[in-house]
Amino acid sequence: MNGNNLKEIYLYPGQLYAEPEPALVTTVLGSCVSVCIYDRVEKKGAINHYMLPLWNGDGLPSPKYGNIAIPKLIEKMILNGCRRNNLIAKIFGGAAVLNSSSGLMGVGDRNITLAKDMLRMEGIEIVAASVGDTFGRKIIFNTLTGEVLMKKVNNGY
Repeated sequence: MNGNNLKEIYLYPGQLYAEPEPALVTTVLGSCVSVCIYDRVEKKGAINHYMLPLWNGDGLPSPKYGNIAIPKLIEKMILNGCRRNNLIAKIFGGAAVLNSSSGLMGVGDRNITLAKDMLRMEGIEIVAASVGDTFGRKIIFNTLTGEVLMKKVNNGY
């Protein structure tokens, strides 16, 4: 996938990548969710990796919370010359990877719901998703093409 000599980035939980330079961005998800946003006209993409759905107001607002990470991603896309009406999204993660049937207080499901609700409110179409279930995911997002490669990973990832 890296025939274009793109720089390679590893995205840790609580981070986002929204730079104008194209890259291959890899991350591994359990109950966390990544939203990949892509501008079909400008050929630019951005990705986040958030851990919890809602910032509770304690401390600084951080992209480890979905309600901070998703608007920040859209804002950075606009600052990079993208237009809101050209944006599409793909979402990944939100697994119940712990042994209980609901995972950790259903955090994966809450992360998924937040992503879907916020993108709908922002008017951004979700064109692909691999969410929920009980397995983790490793994804590689090509911010130049919008392509995402995904591999299922065991709970011990």
